[in-house]
Amino acid sequence: MMKSMAVPSSKQHWPFSSSSTLDCPLRKTPLQLQSYINPSSSQSKSPFPSLSLNASKATSPQTQVAASPLVVVGSANADIYVEIDRLPKEGETVSAKHGQTLAGGKGANQAACGGKLSYPTYFVGQVGEDAHGRLISEALVDGGVCLDHLSTVSAAPTGHAVVMLQSDGQNSIIIVGGANMSCWPETLSGEHLKIVRNAGIVLLQREIPDLVNIQVAKAARDAGVPVILDAGGMDAPIPVELLNVVDILSPNESELARLTGMPTESFEQISQAVEKCHEMGVKEVLVKLGGKGSALFVKGEEPIRQPIISAAKVIDTTGAGDTYTAAFAVALVEGKSKKECLRFALQRRLSVFK
Repeated sequence: MMKSMAVPSSKQHWPFSSSSTLDCPLRKTPLQLQSYINPSSSQSKSPFPSLSLNASKATSPQTQVAASPLVVVGSANADIYVEIDRLPKEGETVSAKHGQTLAGGKGANQAACGGKLSYPTYFVGQVGEDAHGRLISEALVDGGVCLDHLSTVSAAPTGHAVVMLQSDGQNSIIIVGGANMSCWPETLSGEHLKIVRNAGIVLLQREIPDLVNIQVAKAARDAGVPVILDAGGMDAPIPVELLNVVDILSPNESELARLTGMPTESFEQISQAVEKCHEMGVKEVLVKLGGKGSALFVKGEEPIRQPIISAAKVIDTTGAGDTYTAAFAVALVEGKSKKECLRFALQRRLSVFK
Protein backbone atom coordinates (compact mmCIF):
# COMPACT_ATOMS: atom_id res chain seq x y z
CA MET A 1 0.00 0.00 0.00
CA MET A 2 1.19 3.46 -0.85
CA LYS A 3 2.48 5.42 2.12
CA SER A 4 1.00 8.76 3.13
CA MET A 5 2.81 11.87 1.98
CA ALA A 6 2.70 15.46 3.12
CA VAL A 7 0.40 17.99 1.55
CA PRO A 8 2.30 20.50 -0.62
CA SER A 9 3.04 23.77 1.09
CA SER A 10 0.66 26.63 0.34
CA LYS A 11 3.75 28.67 -0.53
CA GLN A 12 4.31 26.64 -3.69
CA HIS A 13 3.28 28.61 -6.76
CA TRP A 14 3.63 25.61 -9.08
CA PRO A 15 2.96 21.93 -8.61
CA PHE A 16 6.36 21.28 -10.22
CA SER A 17 9.55 21.63 -8.29
CA SER A 18 12.98 20.07 -8.11
CA SER A 19 12.10 18.32 -4.86
CA SER A 20 11.50 14.59 -4.55
CA THR A 21 7.75 15.09 -4.16
CA LEU A 22 6.12 14.67 -7.55
CA ASP A 23 2.78 16.30 -8.35
CA CYS A 24 1.27 15.04 -11.57
CA PRO A 25 -1.52 17.33 -12.80
CA LEU A 26 -0.70 20.87 -13.90
CA ARG A 27 -2.32 22.67 -11.02
CA LYS A 28 -1.77 23.05 -7.30
CA THR A 29 -3.54 19.72 -6.86
CA PRO A 30 -3.02 17.41 -3.88
CA LEU A 31 -2.26 14.45 -6.14
CA GLN A 32 1.11 12.95 -5.29
CA LEU A 33 3.48 10.51 -6.97
CA GLN A 34 6.15 8.27 -5.54
CA SER A 35 9.58 8.08 -7.14
CA TYR A 36 9.77 5.99 -10.28
CA ILE A 37 12.75 4.19 -11.77
CA ASN A 38 14.14 5.67 -14.98
CA PRO A 39 13.95 3.60 -18.19
CA SER A 40 16.58 0.88 -18.41
CA SER A 41 19.75 1.83 -20.20
CA SER A 42 19.80 -1.61 -21.80
CA GLN A 43 17.04 -0.67 -24.25
CA SER A 44 17.77 0.48 -27.78
CA LYS A 45 18.61 4.14 -28.24
CA SER A 46 16.09 6.70 -29.42
CA PRO A 47 16.59 10.12 -31.01
CA PHE A 48 14.50 11.85 -28.32
CA PRO A 49 16.01 13.92 -25.51
CA SER A 50 15.57 13.21 -21.83
CA LEU A 51 14.47 16.15 -19.69
CA SER A 52 15.73 16.31 -16.10
CA LEU A 53 13.23 16.68 -13.27
CA ASN A 54 15.42 19.44 -11.89
CA ALA A 55 14.65 22.33 -14.20
CA SER A 56 17.60 24.32 -12.91
CA LYS A 57 19.95 21.65 -14.24
CA ALA A 58 18.21 21.07 -17.54
CA THR A 59 18.51 24.25 -19.52
CA SER A 60 19.29 22.48 -22.79
CA PRO A 61 17.78 18.96 -23.04
CA GLN A 62 20.18 17.25 -25.45
CA THR A 63 20.83 13.96 -23.63
CA GLN A 64 20.06 10.85 -25.65
CA VAL A 65 17.69 8.40 -23.96
CA ALA A 66 17.20 4.66 -24.17
CA ALA A 67 13.42 4.61 -24.57
CA SER A 68 10.91 5.65 -27.21
CA PRO A 69 8.93 8.56 -25.75
CA LEU A 70 5.43 8.96 -24.50
CA VAL A 71 3.71 11.33 -26.94
CA VAL A 72 0.60 13.12 -25.70
CA VAL A 73 -1.52 14.87 -28.31
CA GLY A 74 -4.25 16.90 -26.69
CA SER A 75 -5.53 19.88 -24.76
CA ALA A 76 -3.90 22.52 -22.62
CA ASN A 77 -6.10 24.72 -20.45
CA ALA A 78 -5.78 27.49 -17.92
CA ASP A 79 -7.90 26.25 -15.04
CA ILE A 80 -9.87 28.88 -13.15
CA TYR A 81 -10.01 27.00 -9.90
CA VAL A 82 -12.53 27.81 -7.15
CA GLU A 83 -13.19 26.07 -3.83
CA ILE A 84 -16.84 26.05 -2.77
CA ASP A 85 -18.93 24.30 -0.14
CA ARG A 86 -21.50 23.20 -2.72
CA LEU A 87 -22.59 23.85 -6.28
CA PRO A 88 -24.96 26.82 -6.72
CA LYS A 89 -28.61 26.15 -7.45
CA GLU A 90 -30.29 27.66 -10.50
CA GLY A 91 -30.37 31.45 -10.16
CA GLU A 92 -28.18 31.38 -7.04
CA THR A 93 -24.80 33.01 -6.38
CA VAL A 94 -22.36 31.44 -3.94
CA SER A 95 -19.05 32.72 -2.64
CA ALA A 96 -15.83 30.78 -3.18
CA LYS A 97 -13.48 30.21 -0.26
CA HIS A 98 -10.48 30.39 -2.55
CA GLY A 99 -9.72 30.94 -6.24
CA GLN A 100 -6.71 30.90 -8.55
CA THR A 101 -5.77 30.30 -12.17
CA LEU A 102 -3.44 27.37 -12.82
CA ALA A 103 -2.24 25.30 -15.76
CA GLY A 104 -4.26 22.21 -16.67
CA GLY A 105 -6.15 20.40 -19.42
CA LYS A 106 -6.37 16.64 -19.90
CA GLY A 107 -3.55 16.51 -22.42
CA ALA A 108 -1.19 18.75 -20.48
CA ASN A 109 -1.97 16.91 -17.23
CA GLN A 110 -1.09 13.58 -18.82
CA ALA A 111 2.11 14.96 -20.33
CA ALA A 112 3.10 16.39 -16.94
CA CYS A 113 2.63 12.97 -15.37
CA GLY A 114 4.91 11.37 -17.94
CA GLY A 115 7.57 13.99 -17.25
CA LYS A 116 7.22 13.63 -13.51
CA LEU A 117 7.67 9.88 -13.80
CA SER A 118 11.07 10.61 -15.38
CA TYR A 119 9.87 9.17 -18.69
CA PRO A 120 10.75 11.08 -21.90
CA THR A 121 7.54 12.87 -22.83
CA TYR A 122 6.49 15.08 -25.75
CA PHE A 123 3.37 17.23 -25.84
CA VAL A 124 1.65 18.12 -29.12
CA GLY A 125 -1.00 20.81 -28.74
CA GLN A 126 -1.94 24.46 -29.19
CA VAL A 127 -2.10 27.56 -26.99
CA GLY A 128 -2.93 31.17 -27.72
CA GLU A 129 -0.63 34.19 -27.72
CA ASP A 130 -1.62 35.18 -24.18
CA ALA A 131 -0.67 34.93 -20.53
CA HIS A 132 -2.53 31.64 -20.13
CA GLY A 133 -0.46 30.11 -22.92
CA ARG A 134 2.75 31.24 -21.26
CA LEU A 135 1.58 29.87 -17.90
CA ILE A 136 0.98 26.43 -19.43
CA SER A 137 4.27 26.40 -21.35
CA GLU A 138 6.28 27.28 -18.25
CA ALA A 139 4.51 24.65 -16.16
CA LEU A 140 5.15 21.90 -18.72
CA VAL A 141 8.81 22.79 -19.14
CA ASP A 142 9.21 22.85 -15.36
CA GLY A 143 7.63 19.38 -15.31
CA GLY A 144 10.18 17.91 -17.70
CA VAL A 145 8.05 17.84 -20.87
CA CYS A 146 9.49 18.61 -24.31
CA LEU A 147 7.50 21.33 -26.10
CA ASP A 148 9.12 21.20 -29.54
CA HIS A 149 5.67 20.42 -30.97
CA LEU A 150 3.54 22.88 -29.00
CA SER A 151 2.10 25.49 -31.39
CA THR A 152 1.13 29.06 -30.54
CA VAL A 153 -1.80 30.43 -32.55
CA SER A 154 -2.90 34.05 -32.88
CA ALA A 155 -6.51 33.51 -33.96
CA ALA A 156 -7.78 31.89 -30.75
CA PRO A 157 -7.17 32.29 -27.02
CA THR A 158 -5.70 29.55 -24.89
CA GLY A 159 -8.36 27.07 -23.80
CA HIS A 160 -9.59 27.48 -20.25
CA ALA A 161 -11.84 25.78 -17.75
CA VAL A 162 -13.73 26.60 -14.58
CA VAL A 163 -13.01 23.91 -11.97
CA MET A 164 -15.43 23.94 -9.04
CA LEU A 165 -14.03 21.93 -6.13
CA GLN A 166 -16.52 21.06 -3.42
CA SER A 167 -15.69 20.43 0.23
CA ASP A 168 -16.15 16.65 -0.18
CA GLY A 169 -13.35 16.56 -2.79
CA GLN A 170 -15.60 16.13 -5.82
CA ASN A 171 -15.32 18.52 -8.74
CA SER A 172 -17.37 19.86 -11.63
CA ILE A 173 -15.71 21.38 -14.70
CA ILE A 174 -16.86 23.69 -17.51
CA ILE A 175 -14.51 23.87 -20.51
CA VAL A 176 -13.98 26.64 -23.09
CA GLY A 177 -12.14 25.04 -26.02
CA GLY A 178 -10.25 28.04 -27.40
CA ALA A 179 -7.05 27.02 -29.20
CA ASN A 180 -7.67 23.39 -28.29
CA MET A 181 -10.63 23.23 -30.65
CA SER A 182 -9.75 25.94 -33.20
CA CYS A 183 -7.04 26.68 -35.75
CA TRP A 184 -5.78 23.14 -36.21
CA PRO A 185 -4.58 22.49 -39.79
CA GLU A 186 -6.73 20.12 -41.85
CA THR A 187 -3.66 17.96 -42.27
CA LEU A 188 -1.13 17.72 -39.46
CA SER A 189 2.46 18.63 -40.28
CA GLY A 190 5.02 15.99 -41.17
CA GLU A 191 7.00 16.89 -38.04
CA HIS A 192 4.01 16.27 -35.78
CA LEU A 193 3.31 12.91 -37.43
CA LYS A 194 6.99 11.94 -37.31
CA ILE A 195 7.11 12.26 -33.54
CA VAL A 196 3.95 10.14 -33.34
CA ARG A 197 5.44 7.39 -35.53
CA ASN A 198 8.59 7.30 -33.41
CA ALA A 199 6.74 7.14 -30.09
CA GLY A 200 6.69 4.22 -27.69
CA ILE A 201 3.03 4.94 -26.93
CA VAL A 202 0.54 7.72 -27.79
CA LEU A 203 -2.10 9.24 -25.52
CA LEU A 204 -5.20 11.01 -26.88
CA GLN A 205 -8.24 12.65 -25.24
CA ARG A 206 -11.44 14.28 -26.47
CA GLU A 207 -10.70 17.94 -25.76
CA ILE A 208 -9.33 18.47 -29.29
CA PRO A 209 -11.11 17.86 -32.64
CA ASP A 210 -11.82 14.25 -33.61
CA LEU A 211 -10.20 15.00 -36.97
CA VAL A 212 -6.86 15.54 -35.24
CA ASN A 213 -7.19 12.43 -33.10
CA ILE A 214 -8.04 10.31 -36.14
CA GLN A 215 -4.97 11.50 -38.06
CA VAL A 216 -2.71 10.84 -35.09
CA ALA A 217 -4.18 7.41 -34.35
CA LYS A 218 -3.88 6.31 -37.98
CA ALA A 219 -0.25 7.44 -38.15
CA ALA A 220 0.52 5.57 -34.94
CA ARG A 221 -1.26 2.42 -36.11
CA ASP A 222 0.63 2.41 -39.40
CA ALA A 223 3.90 2.61 -37.44
CA GLY A 224 2.90 -0.10 -34.96
CA VAL A 225 2.67 2.36 -32.05
CA PRO A 226 -0.04 1.62 -29.45
CA VAL A 227 -2.68 4.31 -28.85
CA ILE A 228 -4.72 4.93 -25.71
CA LEU A 229 -7.79 7.14 -26.08
CA ASP A 230 -9.05 8.73 -22.86
CA ALA A 231 -12.80 9.07 -23.38
CA GLY A 232 -12.97 12.24 -21.26
CA GLY A 233 -13.74 15.54 -22.95
CA MET A 234 -16.52 16.49 -25.34
CA ASP A 235 -19.91 14.95 -24.65
CA ALA A 236 -20.50 13.57 -28.14
CA PRO A 237 -20.36 10.14 -29.77
CA ILE A 238 -16.86 8.91 -30.62
CA PRO A 239 -16.53 8.38 -34.38
CA VAL A 240 -16.28 4.72 -35.37
CA GLU A 241 -13.32 5.71 -37.56
CA LEU A 242 -11.45 6.72 -34.40
CA LEU A 243 -12.51 3.71 -32.33
CA ASN A 244 -11.24 1.39 -35.05
CA VAL A 245 -7.68 2.75 -34.82
CA VAL A 246 -7.13 2.94 -31.05
CA ASP A 247 -5.73 0.05 -29.05
CA ILE A 248 -7.19 0.91 -25.66
CA LEU A 249 -10.25 3.03 -24.85
CA SER A 250 -10.23 4.43 -21.32
CA PRO A 251 -13.55 5.77 -20.00
CA ASN A 252 -14.82 6.20 -16.48
CA GLU A 253 -18.22 4.78 -15.53
CA SER A 254 -20.27 7.79 -16.62
CA GLU A 255 -18.36 8.14 -19.91
CA LEU A 256 -18.89 4.44 -20.61
CA ALA A 257 -22.63 4.88 -19.97
CA ARG A 258 -22.84 7.85 -22.35
CA LEU A 259 -20.82 6.10 -25.02
CA THR A 260 -22.91 2.93 -25.00
CA GLY A 261 -26.30 4.19 -23.81
CA MET A 262 -26.25 1.44 -21.17
CA PRO A 263 -26.32 1.50 -17.34
CA THR A 264 -23.00 1.09 -15.52
CA GLU A 265 -24.06 0.93 -11.87
CA SER A 266 -22.81 -2.61 -11.23
CA PHE A 267 -19.77 -4.53 -12.45
CA GLU A 268 -22.07 -6.82 -14.44
CA GLN A 269 -23.61 -3.81 -16.18
CA ILE A 270 -20.15 -2.37 -16.82
CA SER A 271 -19.09 -5.68 -18.39
CA GLN A 272 -22.14 -5.62 -20.66
CA ALA A 273 -21.42 -2.03 -21.70
CA VAL A 274 -17.82 -3.00 -22.46
CA GLU A 275 -19.10 -5.80 -24.71
CA LYS A 276 -20.84 -3.12 -26.76
CA CYS A 277 -17.50 -1.27 -27.03
CA HIS A 278 -15.95 -4.47 -28.34
CA GLU A 279 -18.73 -4.64 -30.93
CA MET A 280 -17.87 -1.05 -31.92
CA GLY A 281 -14.32 -2.13 -32.75
CA VAL A 282 -12.36 -1.58 -29.53
CA LYS A 283 -10.37 -4.63 -28.40
CA GLU A 284 -9.31 -3.35 -24.97
CA VAL A 285 -11.27 -1.14 -22.58
CA LEU A 286 -9.65 0.29 -19.45
CA VAL A 287 -12.44 1.44 -17.11
CA LYS A 288 -11.70 3.84 -14.27
CA LEU A 289 -14.10 2.93 -11.46
CA GLY A 290 -13.45 5.79 -9.04
CA GLY A 291 -13.75 4.55 -5.48
CA LYS A 292 -14.02 0.95 -6.70
CA GLY A 293 -10.62 0.87 -8.43
CA SER A 294 -10.26 -0.03 -12.10
CA ALA A 295 -10.63 -2.90 -14.54
CA LEU A 296 -9.13 -3.85 -17.90
CA PHE A 297 -11.33 -5.73 -20.34
CA VAL A 298 -9.58 -7.51 -23.21
CA LYS A 299 -11.86 -9.02 -25.83
CA GLY A 300 -12.08 -12.78 -25.39
CA GLU A 301 -10.38 -12.77 -21.97
CA GLU A 302 -11.46 -12.51 -18.36
CA PRO A 303 -11.38 -8.92 -17.03
CA ILE A 304 -8.47 -7.91 -14.82
CA ARG A 305 -9.67 -6.05 -11.72
CA GLN A 306 -7.64 -3.77 -9.48
CA PRO A 307 -9.29 -2.85 -6.16
CA ILE A 308 -8.99 0.69 -4.84
CA ILE A 309 -5.96 1.62 -2.77
CA SER A 310 -7.50 3.57 0.09
CA ALA A 311 -6.51 7.06 1.15
CA ALA A 312 -7.31 8.40 4.60
CA LYS A 313 -9.14 11.37 3.13
CA VAL A 314 -9.74 12.56 -0.43
CA ILE A 315 -9.25 16.30 -0.76
CA ASP A 316 -9.43 16.76 -4.52
CA THR A 317 -10.11 14.42 -7.45
CA THR A 318 -9.16 16.92 -10.18
CA GLY A 319 -6.69 15.31 -12.57
CA ALA A 320 -6.95 11.87 -10.96
CA GLY A 321 -8.15 10.22 -14.17
CA ASP A 322 -5.43 11.94 -16.21
CA THR A 323 -2.81 10.79 -13.72
CA TYR A 324 -4.14 7.25 -13.91
CA THR A 325 -4.15 7.06 -17.71
CA ALA A 326 -0.65 8.50 -18.09
CA ALA A 327 0.83 6.25 -15.40
CA PHE A 328 -0.79 3.20 -17.02
CA ALA A 329 0.73 4.21 -20.38
CA VAL A 330 4.22 4.62 -18.91
CA ALA A 331 4.04 1.25 -17.16
CA LEU A 332 2.78 -0.40 -20.35
CA VAL A 333 5.50 1.01 -22.59
CA GLU A 334 8.11 -0.07 -20.06
CA GLY A 335 6.99 -3.67 -20.40
CA LYS A 336 5.06 -4.26 -17.19
CA SER A 337 2.30 -6.87 -17.18
CA LYS A 338 -1.22 -5.53 -17.53
CA LYS A 339 -1.98 -6.36 -13.90
CA GLU A 340 1.15 -4.50 -12.80
CA CYS A 341 0.12 -1.55 -15.00
CA LEU A 342 -3.25 -1.38 -13.27
CA ARG A 343 -1.75 -1.29 -9.79
CA PHE A 344 0.99 1.14 -10.74
CA ALA A 345 -1.55 3.53 -12.28
CA LEU A 346 -3.92 3.33 -9.34
CA GLN A 347 -1.14 4.06 -6.85
CA ARG A 348 -0.25 7.21 -8.73
CA ARG A 349 -3.77 8.60 -9.02
CA LEU A 350 -4.23 8.85 -5.25
CA SER A 351 -5.39 12.18 -3.93
CA VAL A 352 -4.04 13.91 -0.84
CA PHE A 353 -3.94 11.93 2.36
CA LYS A 354 -4.40 13.26 5.85
